[in-house]
Amino acid sequence: MIQTNKKTSFRWTICALLFAATTVNYLDRQVLSLTWKDFIAPEFHWTNADYGNIAAVFSIIYAIANLLSGRFIDWMGTRKGYLWAIGVWSAGACAHALCGIATQWSLDLHGTEEMIKATGTVATMVATVSTYFFIAARVILGVGEAGNFPAAVKVTAEYFPMKDRAYATSIFNAGATVGALAAPLCIPSLAHYFKTIGWGNGWEMAFILVGALGFVWMGVWMFVYKKPEESKHVNEAELAYINQDTAVAKTANAEHPKDKVPLSKIFSLRQTWAIFLTKLVTDGVWWFFLFWIPAYVSDIHNLPSHHPVAMMLVFVIYTITLLSIFGGKLPTIIVNRTGQNAYDARLKAMLVFAVIPLLVLVSHPLGAISYWFPIVIIGLAGAAHQSWSANLFSVCSDLFPKRMLGTITGINGLAGGISSFAINKFSGHFLDYADASKLQFMGFEGKDSGYFVILCYCAVAYIVGWAILKAFVPKYNPIENETV
Repeated sequence: MIQTNKKTSFRWTICALLFAATTVNYLDRQVLSLTWKDFIAPEFHWTNADYGNIAAVFSIIYAIANLLSGRFIDWMGTRKGYLWAIGVWSAGACAHALCGIATQWSLDLHGTEEMIKATGTVATMVATVSTYFFIAARVILGVGEAGNFPAAVKVTAEYFPMKDRAYATSIFNAGATVGALAAPLCIPSLAHYFKTIGWGNGWEMAFILVGALGFVWMGVWMFVYKKPEESKHVNEAELAYINQDTAVAKTANAEHPKDKVPLSKIFSLRQTWAIFLTKLVTDGVWWFFLFWIPAYVSDIHNLPSHHPVAMMLVFVIYTITLLSIFGGKLPTIIVNRTGQNAYDARLKAMLVFAVIPLLVLVSHPLGAISYWFPIVIIGLAGAAHQSWSANLFSVCSDLFPKRMLGTITGINGLAGGISSFAINKFSGHFLDYADASKLQFMGFEGKDSGYFVILCYCAVAYIVGWAILKAFVPKYNPIENETV
């Protein structure tokens, strides 16, 4: 450990590593959504339903794994636990590249061209078998990726005093937005480049190169990370700063020695169901934007994912989403101006965020004038969602004691995963049905009408969610430590 009176700042190096891991996490997650429509589907004869099934399975596995990953990180420790998490998801990301070869071997086909030219029963078998292989790779990815946020939050608690943790968390969590912004600019271009030079159909190398970033991160983590008290880069002054809350934490734990509350008790509370049902109704909207907007741009506006305009459109959506940074300030402004308690102020702010997505009702019709209208409106809806989501997490801390927050967060992660599973499963099958039946809706036909129906749900979901929250917990009614 460095011996000097001046406090070192190694904790911010660790925070930068957490930011990098979160960025890679979101890059790996989006390779499939940005390549399936224009690169993968023609090779494997996929329908929207096939992709919807793959996305849905990933969502539910990710949700279930979230409930278990925190306990795994606690048991394994942050250094080894994080290595396992990113190692598993990086292996899962790279494994996607083998799905084509695995499909050929399973069906005794000789090369990609034979697979592409398949018709009838053989084409159906190619679609089915390849879907199962991608699901297997997606399961590995989901299990590993579920460990990122529990590990990052725990590392933040190890390296930062309580007063700095929110700031450090906001920094590493920004990696999710940076990953979402970078993905549409680099992934389709990588796939197109490698397809042009004859390295398969291009998508394989996109999975391998992006997946390999995780292994690079692991090498850095192995040599850099140790707990603060064991790190040679942390001097006594920085260690004292990091551990300034130790005495307070011990006192708080002594006051509330009972750490576990039975799930049966938690699920008997109206506050639990208020947040669970609210997330169940609204979280799927974000996942639809994340997994289906590249396909929407390709299907409706005839812009393949590697087209410069398509990449720019998806990039703009996530850039606008960055406006959510300001969403967390609105409850504070309301409290300062009205003197209301935080919960009531938060409900008012969330009503604002619930109204903004209603603009999505006109986004698809305005797309007939210019594709920029739906892109900008969906970006605003995405920003409103992220602001809504941040405030909904804060509602948990408003209503529940600290010793229950881990369990409540896990339960809510499950609700979000179920919501994502449902919207991805439904979207795939419904879009195929709309296309095949030439579905008519509000003057649109086929896939146009299918996307419009789903976007209408996305528009009204937050008003429904706000009504649920207001109905279950109309006024500030926290759970006291003494009652659980």
